[in-house]
Amino acid sequence: MFNRSKITLLLCFIVSASKLTAGADPDQKITYKKSVQTDLKIHVFFPKSHNFKGKTPAIIFFFGGGWSGGSPKQFYPQCAHLAKRGMVAISAEYRVKKSHGTDPKTCITDGKSAMRWLRNNAAKLGVDPNKIAAGGGSAGGHVAAAIATTKGFNEDGEDTSVSCIPQALVLYNPVFDNGPNGYGHKRVKAYWKDFSPMHNISAKTPPTTVFLGTKDDLIPVATAKKYQSLMHKAGNRCDLHLYPGEKHGFFNKSKYNETIAEATRFLESLGYIKAAK
Repeated sequence: MFNRSKITLLLCFIVSASKLTAGADPDQKITYKKSVQTDLKIHVFFPKSHNFKGKTPAIIFFFGGGWSGGSPKQFYPQCAHLAKRGMVAISAEYRVKKSHGTDPKTCITDGKSAMRWLRNNAAKLGVDPNKIAAGGGSAGGHVAAAIATTKGFNEDGEDTSVSCIPQALVLYNPVFDNGPNGYGHKRVKAYWKDFSPMHNISAKTPPTTVFLGTKDDLIPVATAKKYQSLMHKAGNRCDLHLYPGEKHGFFNKSKYNETIAEATRFLESLGYIKAAK
C-alpha cells in the first residue's frame, strides 16, 4: 500500500532526467508495433558514422513510472552516452495505464514485442542480434528483467520463435519482487508468480548489473541482495552497486556520472563496448 508521499516520489522519478536530456535527441523514431491504442516507437541513437551493414552491439531501455506513466526521454542521456561509445542505443515506448488504459502485464508484452522487432530487423539497423542488452529504471527495470525471465505475456499472433531474451541487463532501482510483500502486488496478484522476475530466475537469466540507493523506499536493499543471491545460486553474474543515502530515481540526479560509468564498464566487460584508451 503506497501513501501519497511515495506516489509523489514516483511521479518525480518520471521527470528526473529533464535537465540531462537537453541536446540529446534520437536519430530516428521507428514504429515497432501497432496496437489498438497507439503506434509504438523505438527512439534510436546511432554511433557516429554508424555502419548499417555491420553488426554493432545494441541496448534497449524502458522508462520507469509504475506501469502507469513515463517517457522514453528518461533514458535519452544514457542512450546518447552509449551511442558515443559505439553502441546502437534505444529508448522504447510501451503502453501504460495513464495514457492507454492498460494493465501491468501489457508492459511486458510490449517489451517482448520491442525485443523481437529489434532482432528481426537487426540487419537493417546494423545491429548484432546476438549482442542486444536491455535496461530500464524502476517499473522499466521490471520490464527489462521480465522479458529476460518470464515465459508468458506474449502478443497474440507474434512469432515467439524469435527470442525476446536480451543477452545482458542494465537495471536502475528495478522492480524485482511482485510477491505478497513486493512492489505492486495488489495490481498483479492474479498472475504475480509468472510476472515477478525474482520468482522466474533460471540458469539462462543473462548477466546483470544493478544500481540502487540505500534509502530507496520503494525497492528495499534486501530485495536486491536476495535477487543477487538467487542469481549467483543459478550460476549467473549479478553485480550490485549500492549508493549510500540515495533515494528512488537517483540515477538521473546526483549519481548520473557514477552510474553511467559503471554501466559502461559492465558493457565493456561483455565486449559490447571497446575499452577507452
